[in-house]
Amino acid sequence: MNESRYIVIGSDGKKYGPVSAAQLREWLKQGRVDSRTAVFIEGATEWTFIGLLPEFAPEPAGPPPVIGRLPPQPVTGTNGFATWGMICGLLSWTFCGCCVPFAILRLIFSIIALAQISSTAQEGRGFAIAGLVLSATNLLWTFGLTIFGMLGNNMQSQWLAN
Repeated sequence: MNESRYIVIGSDGKKYGPVSAAQLREWLKQGRVDSRTAVFIEGATEWTFIGLLPEFAPEPAGPPPVIGRLPPQPVTGTNGFATWGMICGLLSWTFCGCCVPFAILRLIFSIIALAQISSTAQEGRGFAIAGLVLSATNLLWTFGLTIFGMLGNNMQSQWLAN
């Protein structure tokens, strides 16, 4: 086997060589040449750089790094469902809770918020509980008034019929 011979251009612009691969490795260790040093391999047609030749690639320091998954970052801040549950609960008392489907939606917002808060690091548990209490009491109040109104109308119609 015929070992390759190399000619390098030093930092002073002069040509050095031909030298063996072993000699070139020694110059790399000494810092006399580096990966950006121009090199010509005898028998080649053009110049290249030492860093582009696989026989002069630096030896790995150890096994390659393992790329793994990062653990999911905890979700922080106030839960949006908790905030909306409380706002809707306050609005239900402000506007006398006239719409039952929205009352159920307010309850659902607060329940979802409590479930999400218990499984994450989010804040807003107080908002969710306040929304739940406001919505539930308003819903009960609305049903109570509706039943009372129906009973009152029934009693009034019986009184008028007599």
